[in-house]
Amino acid sequence: MKRTVIPAIVVFLLLLLIAGGVVAARYIDRYIPTKELADVGEVLGVSGEDTAFYYNDERLSGIRVIVRDGQAYLPIAWVNENLNEKFYWDENEKLLVYTLPDTIVYADKRTTGSSGRPLLLAEDDGVWLSAGLIASYTDIRSELFTTPVNRFFLYDRWDPQTVGTVMKEAPVRVRGGIKSPILTTIAEGGEFTVLETGEEWSLVRTSDGYIGWIQHKHIQEISEKAQVSTFAAPEYTSLSLGKPVCLVWHQTLKEEDNDDFDRLIARTQGAVNVIAPTWLMLTDNNGGFESFASREYVYKAHALGLQVWAVLDNFNKGENVNSAVLFARTSVRRALVDGLMEEAQEYGFDGINLDIESISKEAQPHYVQFIRELSVACRNNGLILSVDNYVPSDFTRGYNRAEQGRVADYLIIMGYDEHYAGGDPGPTASLPFVEDGIKDTLAEVPAQKVINAVPFYTRRWDDTAGTVTSSALGLEAARKWVEDNDVPLYWQDELGLYYGELATDNGVQTIWLEDERSLELKMDLIGEYGLAGVAGWKLGLDTEEIWDIVNMNK
Repeated sequence: MKRTVIPAIVVFLLLLLIAGGVVAARYIDRYIPTKELADVGEVLGVSGEDTAFYYNDERLSGIRVIVRDGQAYLPIAWVNENLNEKFYWDENEKLLVYTLPDTIVYADKRTTGSSGRPLLLAEDDGVWLSAGLIASYTDIRSELFTTPVNRFFLYDRWDPQTVGTVMKEAPVRVRGGIKSPILTTIAEGGEFTVLETGEEWSLVRTSDGYIGWIQHKHIQEISEKAQVSTFAAPEYTSLSLGKPVCLVWHQTLKEEDNDDFDRLIARTQGAVNVIAPTWLMLTDNNGGFESFASREYVYKAHALGLQVWAVLDNFNKGENVNSAVLFARTSVRRALVDGLMEEAQEYGFDGINLDIESISKEAQPHYVQFIRELSVACRNNGLILSVDNYVPSDFTRGYNRAEQGRVADYLIIMGYDEHYAGGDPGPTASLPFVEDGIKDTLAEVPAQKVINAVPFYTRRWDDTAGTVTSSALGLEAARKWVEDNDVPLYWQDELGLYYGELATDNGVQTIWLEDERSLELKMDLIGEYGLAGVAGWKLGLDTEEIWDIVNMNK
C-alpha cells in the first residue's frame, strides 16, 4: 500500500511544481520588466556614417545629414526651404554668398570656421552647410550625439517645454511597455523633456539624445521651462521718400528723349514727386548696360523738387540678355552693382528702379539674389531701391515678393496688361484685377512699401475675320477714337470701366476704356489699402486732367 501511495505523491508534487513554474513563468513574462538593451542602430535604422535627423523632435527621413570631425552638415536646399533662404550657392563659381543688410559674406569649400573645420562641404551630389555656420545667421539651436550612432537634433522653435525629473534611476524604452527594450537610462534626479503624454507612459527626449517612453511611476515632478534665444536678427532698414509716392515713368530710348522732360513734366501740374527715366538698359550677360543718363536732367528734376529713380531694364536693348545666365554668376552681379553705383555717383540720381521682366523660373532665385546684393549697395550709398513686379501669379511665385519686401525700399505692382498684345481681348486693368493684385501682394509685403502702378493707356482690339490684333492708345488718343467714331460707351460696374464697340467693314473693334472715372476707382483702392503711393505708365500717354485724380496729395 505504501509502495503505491509514495509514487503517487511524488507525481502529484512534480505536477504541482510544474504548474507553479508555469504560473511563475507567466507572471514573470507579464509583470517583470525586461532588462534587454535595444540595438540603437537597428531601432533608428542607421549605421556607420548615417545620421538620424530630428527637426523640432520629429524624425525626418530622406534628409542626408553628414557628420565629420564632430560637426553636422545639412543640405543647403533643405536649409533654404526650412530655415534660412538667404544662403545662396553659386554653382558656376562654386561660391557661397550670404547677404546681410550692409555687407555680403562669401565662402567656398576651403573656408574654415574658428574651430578649423570647413564651413561647407561641396560634394558631387550637392552642398552641405555646417550647423555652426547656419546658427551664425539663423535663430536655431542644435545638438549632435555620435555614440553609439549619429543622432542630430535641430530646433527653430522657442516655445516653453514641459520637463520632468525622475525619483530614481529609470529606463527609457523603445515603446510604451515594460517588455520593450531599453534605449537609455535616466539617472536619479535626471531631467527629460516631455513630448507626448499617455495614460501610463510618456514619450520623452533625454539629455543624452534619445526619444523613447518612460513609465509614469518613475516621474518625480513635471514643470514648464522657458526657452530663451540669444540670437540677434539683423535689421533691414529701409529708405523712404517720407511722403506718399507719386511716380511717373519717362520712357527714354535715346539721349534726345531727355529733351522732352520740361514739356512732359509741366502737364503733371505738380502732382508728381518722383520721375523714373528708363535710362539704363542691359545689353549682355556680363553685366553690361547702355545708359542715357543726363546730369542736366537730374538738376532740372531736383530744381522742381522731384527725385530721380533711374530705371534698369532687360528688354529695350536686351535681345542678347539671358537672365538665367546673367544673374547666376556672382562676379557678374557684383560688376553690375558696381557699375550702377558708379552711374549714380556720376549723374547724381536718387534711386534705382528695377524693371526686369519675363524672368524664367530657372532665373528667378538668381534675380532675387541680385536684388539682395543691389539693396546692400543702395542702402550704403543712400539710394532708394524700388522693384517692379507683375500682379502675383503661380508663374511669378519665385519672384519672392516677401524677400523683396524685406530688402528693397518699395515694391511696385504693375497693375495692368490684364489682357496683353497677342492675347485674348479684354480690359487693360479691370478693378477686380487691380484689387486682387494689391491684396495678393499685401499678403507678402507691408503696405507702407507697396506702390500700385496704373495705366495711362488702353488697348483697342481689332477682330478681322477671326484674327485679333490690338493697338495701345494713350488716354487722349483713346478718347479721340471714341469721339471721332461716335462709339457708344456702356459702364461695366463690375469691371470699373466703360466698354465700347464699333462695327466696321473689316470687322469689329472693341475697347475697355481707361479714363478719369476708371483711374479714380483705382486711386480709391490705393487709399483703401493704405499703400505707399501710385505710379503711372507713362509720360506722354497722360493728359493734364488725369493729374487731378492721380495725385497722392488729394
